[in-house]
Amino acid sequence: MRRQGIMALALGAVLAVASPGPGARAQGLVADSSRHLVAITTGFVGTDVLLFGATEGRGDVVIVVRGPTRNEVTRRKGRHAGIWVNEAEVTFTNVPSYYWLAASKPVDKLLKPEALDRHGIGVEHLAFGTQARLGEKEIDAFRQGLLRNKVREGLFTIRPRDIAFLGDRLFRATIYFPANVPTGPYTVQVFLVRDGRVAGAQTVPLNIAKVGIGADVYNFAHDNSALYGIIAIVIALAAGLFAGVIFRKV
Repeated sequence: MRRQGIMALALGAVLAVASPGPGARAQGLVADSSRHLVAITTGFVGTDVLLFGATEGRGDVVIVVRGPTRNEVTRRKGRHAGIWVNEAEVTFTNVPSYYWLAASKPVDKLLKPEALDRHGIGVEHLAFGTQARLGEKEIDAFRQGLLRNKVREGLFTIRPRDIAFLGDRLFRATIYFPANVPTGPYTVQVFLVRDGRVAGAQTVPLNIAKVGIGADVYNFAHDNSALYGIIAIVIALAAGLFAGVIFRKV
């Protein structure tokens, strides 16, 4: 009940901002999230972030959340002499580390393929780069493999999640971030769609970062990888010797 009350107040505030402001009227859309920082601690098991907003008049809403882009390698395995080995691999560039999609209606009924490509709405409309010298069908097979891997890891959304409307103007959606979500700056884009075109858009800032002891260890391991490796070996040896002494006494 308390959460619903807070959400109602937040949505009311959004509506108040959206109504009088000339910028809001020009864009026809205003949105925000329940928090702009997702803190990952040692006990992090995933979390939800509430995105809410209001539109000026009727319209459909599409929400796209992207994590930091990176290079991703997709490998194809084959069996040779009874052993599975890597036969080929393709490196894709400009791949979001996380991709989440929500829409008030099926996106292919809201926008034409050209618009979906332009705004990167839907995983099939993301522009991955590659320099692999393979045929189009082979590259597409590797691409589909990459998408399957991301979906299995819980980092990509294939089927758009629902957006709930409260009346004609207020909307809300719950974004889920799994325990293995990558860190970094995220882009949350909210699109207002009318008559088959994007009538307005807004970007909501969001950052996912490690905090606490886990963050200190993580940063130390990346900044001082050699020293971290030596310390880890020393700790493992000490633990082994200690365990040996205890078991001998038992």
